Amino acid sequence: MSKNAHIRDEARAVTAKPPAVILCEPQLGENIGTAARAMANFGLVDLRIVNPRDGWPSEKARASASRADHVIDKVQVFDSVEAAIADLQFVFATTARSREVPKPVRGPDEAARKSVELGEQGAATGYLFGRERWGLNNEEVALSDEIVTLPVDPDFASLNIAQAVLVCAYEWRKTATAGALPFLLSEEVHPPAKKDELLRFFEHLEGALDKATFFRPPERRPHMVRTLRNIFQKAELTDQEVRALRGVVASLEKRETRPRKDRSGSGNEE
Repeated sequence: MSKNAHIRDEARAVTAKPPAVILCEPQLGENIGTAARAMANFGLVDLRIVNPRDGWPSEKARASASRADHVIDKVQVFDSVEAAIADLQFVFATTARSREVPKPVRGPDEAARKSVELGEQGAATGYLFGRERWGLNNEEVALSDEIVTLPVDPDFASLNIAQAVLVCAYEWRKTATAGALPFLLSEEVHPPAKKDELLRFFEHLEGALDKATFFRPPERRPHMVRTLRNIFQKAELTDQEVRALRGVVASLEKRETRPRKDRSGSGNEE
């Protein structure tokens, strides 16, 4: 999404400490970059990598991050999962397969609520993601506090790293901001039309339709007028939209335009 000039304060009101994202032995720099981009979309910045196959730094990762440089620049690289999660107080292991490790299993929305609750208390949390080909092994899952799995089709459960990161990050931010959207249609910029403006529009439209002998037979006119008015009432028109519609009706009436002077003083038609 492009930058919006009118961001709602509610969308920025995140008070919980964001979780870290830990990628275990990722193979491709492109996957690291797209995961970083997904993190940046939802306000996560702490990306940790365990033994990346192609080393670090990675220009492929930076290119795939699509300007999420603030995430890429702060990447930490570790030799083991234990070292990567050492400073965290609660860790979720993400997996699409059932395990022999007895852990509570949560959906991404439940995990987000737990992470936000702990983050509000200043606790450091993290999501651990596995390798592209086979995910996490049981020993790595055993290092976590809970398991996160997504409600995918069990017959096609494999997601790539960036997809899994995005879903978890999305649920976390939705919870942390109570679902606040970055922008809404501003009623201050586009206020609803006043009733007298609507009535003048109705009269204008109905007068034009009378001239065009639209209401036939005449005894049906009251019913058809009510139907037309109901249609426009349901639209919840703004004042700008009412003016536009009146311009449409005027054009269909083939009303003569008034001359308008431009800055040079010559007359132009409008």
